[in-house]
Amino acid sequence: MTIDFTAMYASHDAFRRDLARLADAVAEGRGGTPAVRAGWQNFKHQLHIHHTAEDTGLWPRVRTRCAGRPRDLALLDAMEDEHSRIDPLLSAVDTALAEGAAELPDLVRALAATLDDHLKHEEDSALPLIQDVLTDADWGAFTGRIRETQGIRGAAVFVPWVVDGAPSADRAAFLDSMPPPVRVLNRLFWEGGYRRRGLWAHS
Repeated sequence: MTIDFTAMYASHDAFRRDLARLADAVAEGRGGTPAVRAGWQNFKHQLHIHHTAEDTGLWPRVRTRCAGRPRDLALLDAMEDEHSRIDPLLSAVDTALAEGAAELPDLVRALAATLDDHLKHEEDSALPLIQDVLTDADWGAFTGRIRETQGIRGAAVFVPWVVDGAPSADRAAFLDSMPPPVRVLNRLFWEGGYRRRGLWAHS
């Protein structure tokens, strides 16, 4: 069977959009505004949940299935190493944002490039490996871990965040991959609540 990676790709694209928003805000001198700070905090929160779930609930499962396959195990080592290289950049951007440091634009560019390289590596190499060695049940256990971590309150932000700024076809594909109650809740309550938060908005 084919694993549905729709939500994974959609999350990756949302991370990329947020870092583009941060770069624009910094270039426009808005890095210290409450809306930008709130957008940055949400970005970090979503990335932490995403990477923690991979490190604890996905890569170990794939590693077990790849025993005796050195090339695949090296890829999993690379995934974990790339995660570890992103964390110091997050901290550096945090500090530079708080201090209004002159190097902030360079740090944001470095973070965006490093994260994008990792996401592309994952999409090009790790997702095909996952497709090869995991079952739908394995993938369901991973996505279930994310849902448990998010909870209903987290989902009320996660779902509209993923589709915020997404092209219409990608938005529709992601929402179609969600259970019907999630789509209803998002349409009636979550998306409006998310918009009212004004993440990344101009003053």
